[in-house]
Amino acid sequence: MPTEIVRRYRSDLLPGDHPYLQGAWTPLLEEVNATDLKVLEGQVPTDIDGVYLRNTQNPVYQALGRYHPFDGDGMLHMAAIRDGRVSYRNRFIQTKGLGAEMEAGHRLWAGLLEDPALSQRPGWGAHGGIKDASSTDVVVHAGRALTTYYQCGEGYRLDPLTLQQQGIPPWSPLDGISAHCKVDERTGEMLFFNYSKHAPYMHYGVVDRNDQLVHYVPVPLPGPRLPHDMAYTEHHAILNDFPLYWDPELLKEGKHVVRYFKDQPSRFAIIPRRGQPQDIRWFEAAPTFVLHWLNAYEEGDEIVLDGYFQDEPMPRNYDGAPAGYERMMSYLDQHKMGTHLHRWRFNLRTGQTTEQRLDDRVLEFGMFNQRYATRPYRYAYSAVQVPGWFLFHGYVKHDLVSGASWEFRLPEGQYASEAPFAPRIHARDEDDGYLVTFITNENTQRSELLLIDCKRFEAGPVCRVELPHKLCSGTHSCWANGTDLRDGPLALPAR
Repeated sequence: MPTEIVRRYRSDLLPGDHPYLQGAWTPLLEEVNATDLKVLEGQVPTDIDGVYLRNTQNPVYQALGRYHPFDGDGMLHMAAIRDGRVSYRNRFIQTKGLGAEMEAGHRLWAGLLEDPALSQRPGWGAHGGIKDASSTDVVVHAGRALTTYYQCGEGYRLDPLTLQQQGIPPWSPLDGISAHCKVDERTGEMLFFNYSKHAPYMHYGVVDRNDQLVHYVPVPLPGPRLPHDMAYTEHHAILNDFPLYWDPELLKEGKHVVRYFKDQPSRFAIIPRRGQPQDIRWFEAAPTFVLHWLNAYEEGDEIVLDGYFQDEPMPRNYDGAPAGYERMMSYLDQHKMGTHLHRWRFNLRTGQTTEQRLDDRVLEFGMFNQRYATRPYRYAYSAVQVPGWFLFHGYVKHDLVSGASWEFRLPEGQYASEAPFAPRIHARDEDDGYLVTFITNENTQRSELLLIDCKRFEAGPVCRVELPHKLCSGTHSCWANGTDLRDGPLALPAR
């Protein structure tokens, strides 16, 4: 496994007992290139071709006050799989904030748990007082990887194969780009949204396959909100207004305190993909908060939307957490929030909403075969969280037609990543492919790449490939097919 160390970062992080600065969340401070990775078990299949990209939170400098894991600096990891071989590299995302802190030699911005007045410079995004770490999400569009921050930021582009930094998109709007842009592999379009503390509080936009902003409209809301994800169908985009948001009275005092207004309904904005504000149809549903959606599609007069319903969007404080981190740990625990796979149906003729729970287990971070985006689909894949921790230790495969399911769990002491679906070359069926994931093995203090054959889901990984170092955990990932990167809708447009 030839490995080149590209850079090691100087850090002033202090050792301590913070629950999210140790174990599987231990910060990684080196960048490497590695080729011909060592196969620990099984054999790398030759019928998979593409890149797995994973965004993680890796703090370089000691926090101003209390640290939240979502304050960490974005680090992008790439595993390229082709012809039965795997190569890997990782890079910090060179955001403006990280650059300024490296120049200063210390942290300049307070995080989610602290008063923004502690920040030594103005911040970014909806909050306005924190750093745009670009550490939440990653997609591939128009030949480039785009990383984003969940409270909106400028977005940063990198080459998906070399991880060469390519800067901020020229079309990035003033209010930024939220995490969870959606790339339609059929059209090559990317749909996105943002949100802010000033009216109209939300915008929705479309960037075409040639990387041109072709649509950008307001989605007026009653006040500042905290949407996290969006969905889309063949003809519509779906945005949301959930009753979990900053307390309006405290916000007037500059305090960003999240409250759950359980007597308010959830609201869904359905807008034609190139629609105007007057075209928006609003639908109401049971109060909740949804972090992540799966697929959405049109079926007769209805739009069908699948995602993860929270029974308790504002859970009680986590028992046994270190002092000052009780609330943080409760908001990172899906078992406390009660996240369940759920289905909403919006009838465009009658204006009515119906809902259905699809699984009683606590699940989240779902994936599906992106070739079936905007279409009726059969299979979905959910991550299983370790109770009490923002860590995954398994996956569930759902048959949404028959109701059957299959589960795979990692051995004790191993923790997984969000795992996108990678179709086999010449795939014949919807589930003909692999889940791709990085794992952190606390028993060996190393990380690995795993491929799980979705046709033989419970059999476990078909291969385990050793990575050159131990990754810090994080949030989101994506898969880009090699043929799409080279020739298809994800390829760099001709100039």
